[in-house]
Amino acid sequence: MDSKDSPSLAPMDSPGPRKDSLPEEDPNRTERYAPGVVENVVHVVDHKAERALCRRFDLRLLPVLAVMYLFNALDKGNIGNAETDNMSDDLNFKDGQYNLLLSIFFVPYVIFAPPFAMLGKRFSPARVLPILMFCFGSFTLLAASTKNFGGIFALRWFLGMSEAAFFPLVIYYLTTFYRRAELARRLALFYAASNIANAFSGLIAFGVFQIENTPMPQWRYLFIIEGCATVSFSIFAFWYLPRSASEANFLSPDEKALAFHRIQVDSSAIVNEKFKFRDAIGIFRHLSTYCFLAIEICLGVPLQGVSLFMPQIIERLGYTTVKTNLYTVAPNVTGAVMLLVLAFSSDAAKLRSPFIVLGFLFTFTGFMIYASITDVQSQIRVAYFATFMMTWGTSAPSVLLSTWYNNNIAHEGRRILLTSIGVPLANLMGLVASNVFREQDKPKYMPALITVGAFGATGAVLSALLGAYMFLDNKRRDRRDGATVRAYDVPTERLRDGPASPEFRWFL
Repeated sequence: MDSKDSPSLAPMDSPGPRKDSLPEEDPNRTERYAPGVVENVVHVVDHKAERALCRRFDLRLLPVLAVMYLFNALDKGNIGNAETDNMSDDLNFKDGQYNLLLSIFFVPYVIFAPPFAMLGKRFSPARVLPILMFCFGSFTLLAASTKNFGGIFALRWFLGMSEAAFFPLVIYYLTTFYRRAELARRLALFYAASNIANAFSGLIAFGVFQIENTPMPQWRYLFIIEGCATVSFSIFAFWYLPRSASEANFLSPDEKALAFHRIQVDSSAIVNEKFKFRDAIGIFRHLSTYCFLAIEICLGVPLQGVSLFMPQIIERLGYTTVKTNLYTVAPNVTGAVMLLVLAFSSDAAKLRSPFIVLGFLFTFTGFMIYASITDVQSQIRVAYFATFMMTWGTSAPSVLLSTWYNNNIAHEGRRILLTSIGVPLANLMGLVASNVFREQDKPKYMPALITVGAFGATGAVLSALLGAYMFLDNKRRDRRDGATVRAYDVPTERLRDGPASPEFRWFL
C-alpha cells in the first residue's frame, strides 16, 4: 500500500454476527482498514503479509523472552540443586528450615504479583520486565554470600517479590502482538525455557559440583554464575525490547497498521487501553473466573512439586549427587518437547481444554506409576520413565491454561488482573508441594506422591467440565441467534463485556 493510502489506526464499527468467515453482502468490496485486510473483517485476506509480520515478531521477541524466562526459572529453582551439595549442612539449618526456605518464596510471590503487573501495564512490560530481571539476578548473586539461615531466608523473600509479576507480564505482553489462535505455541516456545532451565540447571550443577580445591563450597559458585548471567542479560533486554507494535522501529507504517488491526479484531477490545482498577475487577462477576482459578490451584501442586523436588525424586534411584543432577536433564528436556507438541496441536485445532486435560492425565499417571513401585532398583527403568511423565504433565497445562483464559478476555485490564492472580496462585501451591515432600518420608515420599497425583486428577476433571460447559453455552447462543458463530469469527472490539455480550462465544 502507498503511503498516501495508509489507514487510520482508530477502530471502526463492526458488523453483526456472521454465518461465514466473509461478509455475505459484498465479498468483492475493496475498502481497506489496514494493509491486506478487508474493512471490518476478522480474517486477514493477505495471509502472506500477516505471516511475514508474525515472523518478524517471532524473531524479535521470542528468543529474548525465552532467555529471560530461562534465567527466571534458574534463579528460582537452583535452591534444589544447591541442597544436593549440602547447603543445609554448611549453613547449619535445623529440621524443617529447608522446607521453610522453599515456602517463604511464595508469600511475596502472590502478594506483589497484582500490583507489579498493574505497574507493568502502566509503564510497559518491555521496561518493567528487565527491571524485575535485574532485581532477581542481584538477589541470586547475593545468596552466594549468605552465612546462615536468616540471610538466605531474607533473600528468598525478595526473590519472590521480584519474580512475582514476571510470567503474567510476559503473557500480557505477547497478547499485544499475537492473535488468540497464535498465542499458545508462542507461549510454549517461551515457557519451554523453564524446562530447559531445569535441565540446564542440572548440567551447570553437574559441572560446578566437580570443581575441586576451592575456597568456597561449590553451591556458592552456582549462585554466582547464574546471578551474574541474569544481571548482564537484563541490561541488554531493557534496551532491546519494543514497548509496543506501534513503537517498534523495526516495522514499517503499513506493518504497524496491520499489527494494530490484528489485535483490535482478535485479541483486545481496546488496544493499549488505560488500566482502570474499577473496570478490571469486573472479571470477578463471571463464574468462569473462579473455575479458572480452581484449575490453577490444581495445576500448581504438581508444577511446583516437580520443579522443586525433581532432584530429590531422582535421588531415590540411588545415584550420587553428581549423577542425580545429571539425570534430571532428560526428563526436563522431554517435558519441553511435549509442551511444544501439545501447544502447537492446540493452536492448530483452535482448542484448549482437551489438551489441558491430557496434560493433567500425564501428571496423574506419572506420579501414580512412581508411587506404585516398591523396589526401585529392580524396576529402575519404569521409575525413571515415570519422572518423564511427571514433566510432560506439568509444563503444557500451565501454558495452555493461561492462554485459555486470556483467549476469553478481550478487556486488557481484566486480562492482566486475572493473569496476575492466576499464575501466582498456581505458584503459591509451592507451599503445599514444599510441605508434603517431608524429610521423614524419604526416600519414597509416598504421601507427597499421592497428594500431587490427586491434584492432577482433580485438575483434569475440572478442565473437562469447564470445557463441556463452554461448548454447550456456545450451542445455546447459536440456537438463539440462528447461526453458527465461532469464537474467532467475532471481532474482539465488540467483546469488551465478555459473556454479557450477545455475540460472545467461548474459545474452547
